Amino acid sequence: MNDLDTKEALDIKAIFRLVWRCWPYYRPQLKHILTYIGCSIFIGALFFSFWFVADDLIQNKIGIGEPLQPLQAQLLLLDGSYLKGDDESKQLSEAQRKQVRANVVILALTLVFVIFIGSSPLEYYQVWIFQRVNQKLRVEMLNKAEHLSLKHHSFSRTGDAIYRIYQDSATITNVLQWLVMMPLRIILFIIMGCIILIFFSAWFALPIFVSIILSGYVMRKLLPLIRQKSRQSREYNSDLTSRIQENLSAVRVIKASGAEDIMISRFEKESQKALDAAFEMRFYNSVLLLLSILIGMGSFIITEYFMATWAITERATSLGGIVALVGYATWNIGAYQTASRQGAETSLQAWELSHTFSVAQDLTVGLKRAFYLLDLEPEVTEPAQPKMFPVSIQSIQFESVYFSYQNDNPVLAGIDLTATVGSVTAIVGGTGSGKSTLMSLLLRLYDPDHGNILVNGINLKEISLEAIKSNIAIALQQNVLFALSIRDNILYGREDFSETDVHYAAKIACANEFIETMPKGFSTELGERGGKLSTGQRQRLSIARAVLRDTPILILDEPTASLDAETEQRVMKNLTIWGRDRIIFIITHRLSTIRSADQIAFLDKGKIAEAGTHEQLMARLGPYSNFVEAEQGDAPTEKNHELF
Repeated sequence: MNDLDTKEALDIKAIFRLVWRCWPYYRPQLKHILTYIGCSIFIGALFFSFWFVADDLIQNKIGIGEPLQPLQAQLLLLDGSYLKGDDESKQLSEAQRKQVRANVVILALTLVFVIFIGSSPLEYYQVWIFQRVNQKLRVEMLNKAEHLSLKHHSFSRTGDAIYRIYQDSATITNVLQWLVMMPLRIILFIIMGCIILIFFSAWFALPIFVSIILSGYVMRKLLPLIRQKSRQSREYNSDLTSRIQENLSAVRVIKASGAEDIMISRFEKESQKALDAAFEMRFYNSVLLLLSILIGMGSFIITEYFMATWAITERATSLGGIVALVGYATWNIGAYQTASRQGAETSLQAWELSHTFSVAQDLTVGLKRAFYLLDLEPEVTEPAQPKMFPVSIQSIQFESVYFSYQNDNPVLAGIDLTATVGSVTAIVGGTGSGKSTLMSLLLRLYDPDHGNILVNGINLKEISLEAIKSNIAIALQQNVLFALSIRDNILYGREDFSETDVHYAAKIACANEFIETMPKGFSTELGERGGKLSTGQRQRLSIARAVLRDTPILILDEPTASLDAETEQRVMKNLTIWGRDRIIFIITHRLSTIRSADQIAFLDKGKIAEAGTHEQLMARLGPYSNFVEAEQGDAPTEKNHELF
């Protein structure tokens, strides 16, 4: 499945297939869902039945004084004298009518109390069920996003993933409500209303049938437009979320560049696009609802005319024997009012059904966007029969490794490199030469397009991802820290180390020097992204975090870029001693760091142009020596003046 699938039209079959995909998330809550539906149907049937019976009681029994039907007398706990009324008038006496009224009020209050007591916890129960369903999907989406390769994330906007996980995922509970529960309730009410109207006259089936056909035609024309605008609205809001995330992440750069007005202008334009798309979706929604109301009310006005005529002529109802249970064997003023009210309610339910289908378009679009993320196949997968990571690390080999983010633009083109235990390998090269990508392949954040990476002769693809993560540590150039204590930042992701281990790791990274001067030492809380620390201090904490993991392989990405020369020498000396039985890779531009490496791999245009020690490569007067001269500012004068 690709992103174009989210733009395809959704027919009825596609919608049902999409809803069916929700089943694994509904199944764990099935007993609660069925309990909720059963309670809702019971309360609705109780209310509807009482209303239908009470309507006749109020209109004909209390108002006119007609005798009660046996069922009515039983419900009101009244004796047989209320079934025949006064001997002369055959009507209920004034005292009997007052008694009926009092009992109806008592019954009504009792039912209202029961319904209120039942409905209040039912609403809470519904929210509880929906949140459990949403939680399962949201966690699975985030888990899937985290396991997708960095190649996917390199070409995707972070805000889009955030919007899908946070906003689109919520549609799974709305789908349950708007495409299952609510339509079921509405359809049941419409069916019951139509049956009651047909009890009064079979002719009412004709305008109902015609209105259904007309409403179906209108929905067929307008629902695709609503769906299209809904998709645009969600895509624009996803872009808006990305814009917010990008602006807040780059707030320092924006302020330093004085680009606040430019960013606000861009944000306003994108926000307006999202608002316009949402407005257009609601416009077509309103048109659909208006036409549905006109169709429903048109058919109701026609039936209203016949109701009034039949009430005046006291025509017999179609199924008088059944309707007679509640007193409507013939048309009269009470029958007219009851049928008229029922016709209006049925028309209202038909309008609500159209509204439900229009809302469903937005929900299905959101649900498809959520499932799109789940349907993405990770490029880096677990081996079918994973091998254990070597207990004693001896060597790492890159054999003819090729890799590209895009097919026509190779980043690595035939890398051959071997690193042995106890060695420090410096990965050096210009910007864009593939240094970080090479180390990402070692972490299996990507897989090579061709070639192999071997650990003690075992292909990295044959080792489980968890084992790779547990045996390779990395200190990133970005120095990612969190709003936690210094101790928790060093321990991040690992709670199985002691306080002594934390202090030892900090000492190797020369971080203990500034930590001990802080108010609470290792318990000092850092600001967001470690904002309370200098760049060099953040870098040393990042190194300490990697050292603490005590892995046989360590990757350092520009580990000393922000350190002064003296601190850099001490950190590198500590790492060299600490890494005697480990393999260390360092991505760096610092010449002092490069010189201390056991071997240097100089990358140029995705290939290892040269490899060896600093002295060996400088003696060759090749690309590496030119790089060193450029770093020292000793490059030829004519090159210094070249702009392009």
